[in-house]
Amino acid sequence: MEVPAFRIILCALALFLPHALAQDKPKPHVAVAAIAARPEDVGSIEAIVKTDYECISGGVGVARQWARDFSLYDPFARSFVPSKDENTGALVIYNPTQQEYADESDAQLVRDGVSENELAHKIYRYGNVATVFSSYEVRLASGRLFSRGVNIYQLYYAGNRWWISSVSWDAENNINPIPPELLPKN
Repeated sequence: MEVPAFRIILCALALFLPHALAQDKPKPHVAVAAIAARPEDVGSIEAIVKTDYECISGGVGVARQWARDFSLYDPFARSFVPSKDENTGALVIYNPTQQEYADESDAQLVRDGVSENELAHKIYRYGNVATVFSSYEVRLASGRLFSRGVNIYQLYYAGNRWWISSVSWDAENNINPIPPELLPKN
């Protein structure tokens, strides 16, 4: 018995269409124009850190300043964020590029009106390199405290400006409180 061609096609569609529809949606992508850094943003260690916080912060529906933020970073910069895998307890390192971080976080930052603010910092500088320990708090537009922790910036000075070469951060928790020297002095 001969099976008509359309039945073969129909069967193939029935078998493969659900799989095709279940494919991952395209990942979001934030288009970021390359711009020159503002001299006032990169003229000092304190300024570049303050600007980094400003660029990713804002109210609900407010676009983040990704182009300005990217201008602070070395083109090969990475972030490093340790966390524990909830299932295994193993240490996992999330290390996105600036573009990957923007792509993965932009929607939530804008939707929730996330603002990150520095609490205190300590700077360790040697010649043209510096490390900044910067404690922070993250608040939602509602004012609710979302998280706190410490950013560790690695910076270098070249071409009459400071550059961020990497940022690592870790969130505060019960066994990992912010050290007293990185808390605001009231």
